[in-house]
Amino acid sequence: MRLPLFIAGLLAAVTATAATPEETAQKAMAALAPNIKVDVAQESTIPGFYEAMAGGQFLYISKDGRYIVDGNAYDVANKRDLTAKSRAKARKIALDKVGPEKRIVFAPQPPMQTKHTITVFTDIDCPFCRRFHQQIAGYNAKGIAVEYLFYPLTIHPGADKKAEAVWCAKDRSTAFTAAMSGQDPGKGTCPNPVPELSRLATSLGIGGTPTILGPDGTQIPTQLAQSPDQLAAELDRLAQVAVAKN
Repeated sequence: MRLPLFIAGLLAAVTATAATPEETAQKAMAALAPNIKVDVAQESTIPGFYEAMAGGQFLYISKDGRYIVDGNAYDVANKRDLTAKSRAKARKIALDKVGPEKRIVFAPQPPMQTKHTITVFTDIDCPFCRRFHQQIAGYNAKGIAVEYLFYPLTIHPGADKKAEAVWCAKDRSTAFTAAMSGQDPGKGTCPNPVPELSRLATSLGIGGTPTILGPDGTQIPTQLAQSPDQLAAELDRLAQVAVAKN
C-alpha cells in the first residue's frame, strides 16, 4: 500500500510545482527582454505552445520555454487565422477584468432590450471617435450597448486631460457627449482610470481609436461600425457563429 501512496505523492508534487502558462511565458521573455511584462498567457490550439500578449505583441511560446515565435499562425486545412481568434480571446480575458466602474456606458433604454454589448477604446480628440458617437442613439436603437474605455492618443496633446475632466464631471455621460461635440470639458481633476486603461490598450496591441471590440473580443472594422445597421448585422453574425461553435 505504501508504493501507490508514494507515487500519488510524487504526482501531487509535480502538479504543485508545474509552471503556469504565465510563469513559462514570463521566464522565456525575461531571457530576451527583461523589461517586457507578459500581460496574458493561455493554452494555444497549436500543440506544444502557449500564446501570450507581451509588450503589445502576440507571441507563441513553446511549453518548455525554449522557443518564442512572433507572427500569425494559420490552420491550413480549415483556412483560418488562428492568431486572430487567439487575440480576440486574450482581449476578452483582459477586458473581463475591467469593471463597470471604469467605463462610460450608453445602453438602450427600456422598453428597448440590449441585444449586444461592445467595448470601444476612444479618444475625445479623435475625429472618427466623434463621428462614431454622433450615432450613439442609432446604436442604442438597434439594441447595442456601447461601453467606452478612454485611450487618449499621444498624437493628440491634451486629450488625456480632457478625458480626465470628463471622468471627473458630475454627469459623465452628458460631459462625454458634450466633449465629443467639440465643447471644452474644463479642467476637472480627480482619481481616474485613464492612465490604467491606456496601459491596457497598449498591452493589448491597440494602436488607434476608435477600436471596437465585440463581446468575444473580436475587433470590428471601424468603417463597418460607423453604420448602426451594419454593426448590428455584424454582431448578429458573430453571435450566430458563437452559438454554432457551442
